Amino acid sequence: MLLHESLLYSIFPLHVGMRQYWRDFDSLEAWARALPHQKWWQDFMRDSGGTAFWHEAYFVRGGMEAVYVGLDAPFGFSRFAPVQAAEGAMFSARQRIRKEEKTRP
Repeated sequence: MLLHESLLYSIFPLHVGMRQYWRDFDSLEAWARALPHQKWWQDFMRDSGGTAFWHEAYFVRGGMEAVYVGLDAPFGFSRFAPVQAAEGAMFSARQRIRKEEKTRP
């Protein structure tokens, strides 16, 4: 990771987040698949404890992808872009990105 910023979007309802800038997708993917993030994500997917999660990625060479878990209303990209469930091959960010590259003119 090259840079990390903590953000407070609103106090009520509480909405906090972080912005991260990564050197490249491989670095982000390696971090996401390693401990402790890997265990945190597995635990979160089993029981979110009422916490919602969203992740959006913008790529320097174009394209974007996002994950939304437990949100009550459309948020971010999902307010204007098609949504597809992250199941099967679409559960993998690398697979979602490859699918995007293949469909781009």
